[in-house]
Amino acid sequence: MASTSGTGKGGDAKRAGHPVPKMKTKPYEKQMRHLHGELVAMQEWVKSSGAKIIVVFEGRDTAGKGGTIKRITERVSPRVFRVVALPAPTDRQKSQMYLQRYVEHFPAAGEVIIFDRSWYNRAGVERVMGFTPMAQVERFLEQTPSFEKAMVESGIQLIKYWLEVGPEEQTRRLEGRINDPRKIWKLSDMDLKSYQRWFDYSRARDDMFRETDTSWAPWYIADTNDKKRGRLNIITHLLSLVPYEPLHMPKTKLPKRHPDPTYVEPHLPLRYVPTTF
Repeated sequence: MASTSGTGKGGDAKRAGHPVPKMKTKPYEKQMRHLHGELVAMQEWVKSSGAKIIVVFEGRDTAGKGGTIKRITERVSPRVFRVVALPAPTDRQKSQMYLQRYVEHFPAAGEVIIFDRSWYNRAGVERVMGFTPMAQVERFLEQTPSFEKAMVESGIQLIKYWLEVGPEEQTRRLEGRINDPRKIWKLSDMDLKSYQRWFDYSRARDDMFRETDTSWAPWYIADTNDKKRGRLNIITHLLSLVPYEPLHMPKTKLPKRHPDPTYVEPHLPLRYVPTTF
């Protein structure tokens, strides 16, 4: 079973009683710029090789899933990197096999599908909030390793991340949502109910790891108490798992524009955006 303790230099420092300071913006953006270039190289390899990749992001509310996904996708093509964040199931979908609505979003050749929460909703929020009987949750945990093995054997590379955040940091982030008009939309009634059930979620997480951490689809746990470090670590790790080739940029020179001395800007009654700034 995967461990939820910190790993790498950051984890070692914390265990030794020396917390790592929050990362500054300037070195963070410098590293991110390099990683964005590597993600573009990965994208071109995925397109040329016909690779099929699924990346699953799970974690508690405020763990940083959305922000990490935005940084992964902001410099690549949405036709290659597609983000799937499914809403609550419809009545029709509730009558289907549970995994059915996720399968339709699986990648074709040359695609990377990123699930912002996934079929593991059944092991997490549905279990903790009582949306699904425990017998169905147990059946899901029993069947999921075989389901994921079939995915991998079909040629899909499945990468699963759990973003781990501590209780104090979760409280700070939720309070930040309450007091920031830019973030209040992120705060739902479900978030508040979930906040009360920290240890219920911990037990659900532990059972999920115990039953679904396999050699063909292991869980990777990322410490995201520092969002900047967490994003850099996750993207670096993701790139290390994909056997892409470095991107060789061709030398390109802009051609000269064709001159047209006969063209004159027309005076049309158009509406312009005011120059407010």
